[in-house]
Amino acid sequence: MAISLSKGQTISLKKESAGLKRVHMGLGWDPVAPKGFFAKLTGPKDIDLDASVITFDASKQPTGIVFFGQLQSADGSILHTGDNLTGEGDGDDEVIKIDLDRLDSNVETLVFFVNSYRGQTFNEVDNAFCRIMDDDTQKELCRFTLTDQGAHTGVVMAVLSRSGGDWQLKAVGAPGVGRKADELVPDALQHI
Repeated sequence: MAISLSKGQTISLKKESAGLKRVHMGLGWDPVAPKGFFAKLTGPKDIDLDASVITFDASKQPTGIVFFGQLQSADGSILHTGDNLTGEGDGDDEVIKIDLDRLDSNVETLVFFVNSYRGQTFNEVDNAFCRIMDDDTQKELCRFTLTDQGAHTGVVMAVLSRSGGDWQLKAVGAPGVGRKADELVPDALQHI
């Protein structure tokens, strides 16, 4: 059974770490349904959220970024499966896959975040979630539901950090400002 995380909650993946080799972060969302007389005629508008990950070394220096414009890390251990421009469909709208065994040994932290490339705010987003899955077993390790709406254009969703041979996951859910992945580096640094 997956663990549902609240903001600021950290879980150890130690029990899974021994066999944990490949994971993915799935992001899902829906546009907020319009209200009022014309709602049935107009329907919800497309929302373009983007899943991204920034890797950091032990000195908290960025070592790489993977997002819709850079679909793979330099070492090939992180892969973004593609950009969803609308949030249409059930389940994960965007996925970032991480091969933990191939991850560069100097990477200590991965910060997952979501940003709105078109500048749409999270007041226009509904049912947003982030989940970490074990790719080998297809087990959902944890899920974080983003419940806070607001005028921000980015959210630091979660931090996956290495301590020795074990991994820990922390749900963050903190708003940020930025339409592109690289604009959220300062926000990511606050949560390492």
